[in-house]
Amino acid sequence: MSISQHPVPSPDANGRAAATPVPAAEAPARHKGPLELRRKQATGGMSDQHLLDSRGPGQFVHSDPWRVLRIQSEFVEGFGALADLGAAVSVFGSARTKPGTEYYEMGVDVGRKLAEAGVAVITGGGPGSMEAANKGAVEGGGVSVGLGIELPFEQGLNRWVDLGINFRYFFARKTMFVKYAQGFVVLPGGLGTLDELFEAMVLVQTRKVTSFPIVLLGVKFWGPMIDWIRETLVGEGMVSEKDLDLIQLVDDPAEAVHRVLHGVPRPAGTNGDQRPE
Repeated sequence: MSISQHPVPSPDANGRAAATPVPAAEAPARHKGPLELRRKQATGGMSDQHLLDSRGPGQFVHSDPWRVLRIQSEFVEGFGALADLGAAVSVFGSARTKPGTEYYEMGVDVGRKLAEAGVAVITGGGPGSMEAANKGAVEGGGVSVGLGIELPFEQGLNRWVDLGINFRYFFARKTMFVKYAQGFVVLPGGLGTLDELFEAMVLVQTRKVTSFPIVLLGVKFWGPMIDWIRETLVGEGMVSEKDLDLIQLVDDPAEAVHRVLHGVPRPAGTNGDQRPE
């Protein structure tokens, strides 16, 4: 899973010249099974499948064997939808980030710069920082992907998602974030963002995935967590000093994109941390 060291800004992830983005309110959209497609992704043939069975009560759909089929279908749909995506980076961040704030604008900038480099942007498809990165991807003429999840307190995919998949199960969704991305950019966020961050760190630490840069954006926000890992986890022998090398901490969206695309070597002993000593 490597990315060219010299990405060309103008083509999109599929090698075509970037077109002028269609305003979100005017974007054509259609559903294809669990997929929600917009703009360029909404073109192509339709496939209708009907399963008609009126026999007996519907309780069987709540049994464990039936759930296995649902889980299988989520993996099949995800693999089928993303197999030809090309180079991509997953961007994480809080669903509570407000438009116009510093972190939101960071997300827009990251999404735009990734798209201009010919790299697809994958997010959780929700509001806040996820919406920001998807918006930036559309403005940059790239592919904007959203991997949604059933939650009681969030309202579906944001309007900037071109290729959207809605999942029932977190673990199926998480697989797609890692399998089809060459790295992570992590904006400030809450429990969901931390969950994705630490799972990615474990996958790299245990060599389940290799050559997988993880860049944290926002020194003021993430710095105390890095200090806690260094002083407490490393200090107590729970993790090794070299585990800090799994992540890089920067304050500039352009630098975050540069590092996640190129794996820029960090100065010795800094762990990518730009904070003054």
